[in-house]
Order: sequence, then C-alpha cells, then structure tokens
Amino acid sequence: MMNKSDFMNPRSRFYGEFTPQNLMFDANLQEFAHRVSIVTALTTGGKLMPEEAYSQIKKLWHELKNSKRELGIGKKPTEGTQGMEN
Repeated sequence: MMNKSDFMNPRSRFYGEFTPQNLMFDANLQEFAHRVSIVTALTTGGKLMPEEAYSQIKKLWHELKNSKRELGIGKKPTEGTQGMEN
C-alpha cells in the first residue's frame, strides 16, 4: 500500500550507468522536477506571483547546477584516473 510520503513525493527508477554520483544526481534531479511542478501549480492556481515563482525556480536551478558540479557529473576523467575503473 502506498503511504502519504510516496504519494506526495513519487520517485522513478534509475536507469543510467550506476555510480553513487549518478544515483545522487538522479535523486536531486527528481527533487528539482517535483518542486518546480509544485511552484508552477501554485502560480497557476493564483497562490504565488509569477515573479516569486521565477525567483524560486531560479534558486532551485542553481542548487541543481551546484550539485552537478560538486558530484562531478559530465566531467571527463583526468589523465591520472583513466583506466582505473573497477
């Protein structure tokens, strides 16, 4: 049976190349998408002004970009680490 948390914060399976960093970024990306959908719903419903929605989404985007950078997603391996995969 689905609990309240699963209903309010649905998660999808991870299908990419498994690394701890990729898994963490996938979770962050899903959280970003979920929170943006809430902000847009509040704006559509008249509960949040468009300027405030833009500001919140921009902040969420910067948080996602920072997590991507900190996790090293999309970076090519450096010369010293090439060929050292398990």
